Amino acid sequence: MHEATTGTRTAPKDLVRFVRSVMTHAPVRLEPGDADMMLVFHGKDQQAGKPPRPVAGATVAQARSFGLVTLEGNIVRATAEALPFLRRALVGSPEAYQEQHRDIETATVAVEGGRQAVRVNHLESPLGAAARLKEKSGQPFLPPDAIAAGERLNADFTRAHLQPRLTMSYEPRLSTKTKGGTGGAADISDSAMSARFRVGKAMEAIGPELCGVALDVCCFQKGLEIVERERQWPARSAKLMLRTALMALARHYAPPRAAPRRNHAWGAEGYRPDAADW
Repeated sequence: MHEATTGTRTAPKDLVRFVRSVMTHAPVRLEPGDADMMLVFHGKDQQAGKPPRPVAGATVAQARSFGLVTLEGNIVRATAEALPFLRRALVGSPEAYQEQHRDIETATVAVEGGRQAVRVNHLESPLGAAARLKEKSGQPFLPPDAIAAGERLNADFTRAHLQPRLTMSYEPRLSTKTKGGTGGAADISDSAMSARFRVGKAMEAIGPELCGVALDVCCFQKGLEIVERERQWPARSAKLMLRTALMALARHYAPPRAAPRRNHAWGAEGYRPDAADW
C-alpha cells in the first residue's frame, strides 16, 4: 500500500483521500452502503451529480482518532489539524513538517558575475509577514515599492556586515593590526564601506523618529509585536510606523520626478519679445 510520510507517522492513501474529500466538499455525511460506509456530498456537488464515494469504517475511525475530522450525527467536518496533516502527507519528504510552515517563491537575485535564481521563504522574515497584511478593502497594507525598499535596506545592511555576531569565528585573520593603526575600519572592504554609507543615507532620509522601526523589522528581523513591546507602543501601532518609514525610504531610493521648469514672460497686450533680450 502506498503511504505518505507525515512527520514520524505514515498515512495510508485512503486516509489522505478521505480527509481531502471532507475538506474539499464540506459538509459531507456518512451513510450505510455496500462497503462499510458511503461518503455523500451536499450542495453544489450534489447538484452536479457527484456520486457517493465508498469509505471504510476503519478509515473514518482512524481519522477521528488523529483528530482530523469530527462526526456530528452523520455529518463529517474537518478540524484545524486536517490542513497541516494533508500538507505533510502530500509533500512526502523528510522536510514535510517544515514545508507546512513555508511560503516558497522562486526569485532572481544579483550575484557576482550575473543573476541567480533562488527560493525565497516569505514566512522567514518579519518583513515578509508584514507584506501579507491586508487592508479592510482587501488591498495590501504595504505597497510593493515599500516592500522593495525594505528588502534593499536589508541587503545593504547585510553587505555592510552590520549584523551582530552571535557565535565565535574560527576563520583565520587575513590581516593584522599594528600599534597606532586605524583599527577595524582598515579591514573593511570597499563594498562594505559603500553599503554602510548607503545605510547611513537611508537612515537620514527616514529620520530619527522612524529609522528605528525600519532597522528593527528589516535588518534585525524583529516581529511587529516584539517592536511594540520593546518600544512600549500601543498594540497594532508598529505596522503604521513601519509603513510610514518604508514609504519614506521608497521615496529616498526612487525620488519622484520633478516637474519641468517653465520660464514665464509678462508683457502688455501686443508685446513681442526681442531676440536680443534672450
